[in-house]
Amino acid sequence: MTSVATHPASAPLAEPAPSRRVWGLTPLEAHDRWWASRGVQVVRPGSAVAARGPRLYLLLEEQEGLSCSLAEPLKRMQWLKARAMRLRVVQARPEAYVELVETDADGAFRAVRRRYWAATEQARRAALTPDPQLAALWRDSSDSVAAWRRIRQLAGREQTCAVRAKGRIYRFDRAADSQTCLEELLRRWTHIGPMVEGVFELEPGVWAHLEARIEPGARFAAPVWIGAGAHVRAGETIIGPCALADAPQTSVSPGDIHWTESMRSGGARRAGSTVVWRTSKRAFDIVFSLAALAATLPLYPFIMLAICLEDGWPPFFTHTRQTVGGREFPCIKFRTMCKGAEAMKRTLAQANAADGPQFFIRDDPRLLRVGRLLRRTQLDEAPQFINVLLGHMSVVGPRPSPDSENQCCPAWREARLSVRPGVTGLWQIKRTRAPGTDFQEWIRYDLEYVQRQSWRLDLWIIAQTVRKVLRG
Repeated sequence: MTSVATHPASAPLAEPAPSRRVWGLTPLEAHDRWWASRGVQVVRPGSAVAARGPRLYLLLEEQEGLSCSLAEPLKRMQWLKARAMRLRVVQARPEAYVELVETDADGAFRAVRRRYWAATEQARRAALTPDPQLAALWRDSSDSVAAWRRIRQLAGREQTCAVRAKGRIYRFDRAADSQTCLEELLRRWTHIGPMVEGVFELEPGVWAHLEARIEPGARFAAPVWIGAGAHVRAGETIIGPCALADAPQTSVSPGDIHWTESMRSGGARRAGSTVVWRTSKRAFDIVFSLAALAATLPLYPFIMLAICLEDGWPPFFTHTRQTVGGREFPCIKFRTMCKGAEAMKRTLAQANAADGPQFFIRDDPRLLRVGRLLRRTQLDEAPQFINVLLGHMSVVGPRPSPDSENQCCPAWREARLSVRPGVTGLWQIKRTRAPGTDFQEWIRYDLEYVQRQSWRLDLWIIAQTVRKVLRG
């Protein structure tokens, strides 16, 4: 039986209180991140101005937000070489009139009266500037009228202009405005991943937090946002536009804004979705794996001999892992543990220091002496470059995992199996091994890589891996 859910967490769309959030964001903060994804910094009195962010600033009053196309204003700003532009934002009404039914004191019908509206509402104001000095002046102001007057003086009359633009200015201290703004963001914000930490696209138009509980069989009609800790049961249908708020007592951080991502993409698709990226990454994988194999193959006889002398044949260990689309492949490594290590895991379960499906013990008694050296130098993973050459893996990507581990979070599984697993990755170089956080960090860094993958990130991960190996 399928149900259309009125989810208890969807109600906070109408509540602007900071305690009701989606992905750790209030409606105002979500609004600002949407503009950040477009390469625009929102500046209000008392707010921060990112020094490394884009040089386009939207100046708003406290508790205000803006929905407006900047295409035409920016063309005019560029043409006039303006340092400051005043936006007169006019909201167009979708209806020309409303009909009101009049009744008497007993509720009996008396008449129908038609009330006509003006085509537009009274204009409200915002401002644009590419000048960080003027943005800082607005940030430090307590009087918007005086601040704008000072901005006009500094910019000069010839480099100050005004333009009329259709749109809407919201007040986030009003419940109705907060709800309307969120509904607008649900429809317009299509590239959320790089701007909010721990959020991934479950299916087109459906974005979920990694801590959301989504049972198999749940259905969604986009656009839908699923907050941290929100629980969507099997058989439920969530119809958008809908934002399921973070569960009570759930505290998550949206992370810092990745300004380099917003300036590079401007809201466009991530690099991993393009044919050029996939083709060039595959070519790089082939060249890099051939070079890595050429460098490490002379060591193979010595490593194999050391393993066999300590614990006999075989020197290699293969385990079934999953690659793009869930296809399985044999992942090859040098054997670092004694024979029967898998059977010994049951007796060592109490000492497991990792959460989730992983198994990790400091000073693991199953490790061979040569195995400790191989792991410290990461030479145990050298045969995985054969998997890279065969197309099973990539040099950089999420950690290769078996089907049993990928079942822990269906949405996470879909994201990480959209790319090839890697010999190294973001999780391998950034994990902390802090108690109770290993699985959460694994999910977090895998998702972050999938959403932010680029040549810059790949080369940085490779450099950090080499640095880590050299440090031992």
